[in-house]
Amino acid sequence: MDAHALAAEVGRSMFAEDVASQHTLGMELIACEPGRAVMRMVVKPLHLNGHKICHGGFIFTLADSTFAFACNSHNIATVAAGASIEFLRPVHEGDVLTCVGEERHQSGRHGIYDMKVTNQQGEVVAEFRGKSAQIKGTVIPQ
Repeated sequence: MDAHALAAEVGRSMFAEDVASQHTLGMELIACEPGRAVMRMVVKPLHLNGHKICHGGFIFTLADSTFAFACNSHNIATVAAGASIEFLRPVHEGDVLTCVGEERHQSGRHGIYDMKVTNQQGEVVAEFRGKSAQIKGTVIPQ
């Protein structure tokens, strides 16, 4: 299996088990490629905080989920070792958020990944950087 087919299969397998992203938050996996992933989420009333804008925790979760797919795309079991986010503009009910995550650096067991979250107008609403750590095992059997 080539790297693209493997990444796609890893994405399908992980997403099938991802109750939080899929069922709780309504995210969809758009793409899982080697070192890259794309996810989407429509902002619903349940995502809003007391200011009637999307709670930052949900934007973080979209970015974190995308990070998980990107860093596991090589079929090496990988977890987050740390992450940070910058919120750049408010997100409102009905907005469609797309997160694109890309591998920036991989060395030994650790990697650095950047996530860009945009709205339906293509405006950047948040930037997230995650540090990954590989653990034992694979996502799908080899």
